[in-house]
Amino acid sequence: MTNNNPIGVFDSGIGGTSIWSAIHELLPNEKTIYLADSKNAPYGQKTKKEIVALSKKNVDFLIGMNCKLIVVACNTATTNAIRELRADYDIPFVGIEPAIKPAATKSKTQVIGILATKGTLNSELFNKTAEMFQETKIIEQVGHGLVQLIEDGNLYSPEMTQLLESYLQPMIDANIDYLVLGCSHYPYLIPQIKKILPEHIQIIDSGEAVARQTQTLLREKVGFSAKAKNEPVFYTNSNPTVLSAILDHKYQVTEKDF
Repeated sequence: MTNNNPIGVFDSGIGGTSIWSAIHELLPNEKTIYLADSKNAPYGQKTKKEIVALSKKNVDFLIGMNCKLIVVACNTATTNAIRELRADYDIPFVGIEPAIKPAATKSKTQVIGILATKGTLNSELFNKTAEMFQETKIIEQVGHGLVQLIEDGNLYSPEMTQLLESYLQPMIDANIDYLVLGCSHYPYLIPQIKKILPEHIQIIDSGEAVARQTQTLLREKVGFSAKAKNEPVFYTNSNPTVLSAILDHKYQVTEKDF
């Protein structure tokens, strides 16, 4: 089964490019359209109603671009809106949520840390997942300010270092052995996080798992592209220079109001 239509990927901003990168690496022949809703970032402080509305706006844009499958490359949008999206649209969705299961399953100390947005940690989906692992102590930390610093291009600022140290030290003191990154922006912080965490603490993000699930849905439901490598397309509704920089200026970024 072949289908040359593109895969749509959206996030509240540039962070979902960490998910896009994993998909692009696994499925290089697939055309991808990435949508950065940076004008409305971060989603983590918004209400569920607002998150659902923004997610539907992004989906409408991507469906208008003839996407065959949509990846919600945002933990907050997935945990708050994926149910509504699947109910309202006749297109396959791949969501992303904090990887609690692998961390809790592998943890030897039975203490894991979750760094995520307020919207994700307060969501019904997150709490249902967390309840499945009651024998594991989960240290939850809202990453106030992290997404905005990344969106503003201040990835390696003193303020970023200060925030990360304040968020991670209590987890270290609590004896975590796994840190789950519950926001698609946060993988870009891994080099800095590794400088703060002791070497034995493992970091888990969801990029590879999302890419594999995307591959599975292509195989089972919509089909793979029969074309050779396709150039990815990137749209943002805010400053394109930050998105371009996070992509190492390898691809053209188009600013578009949506």
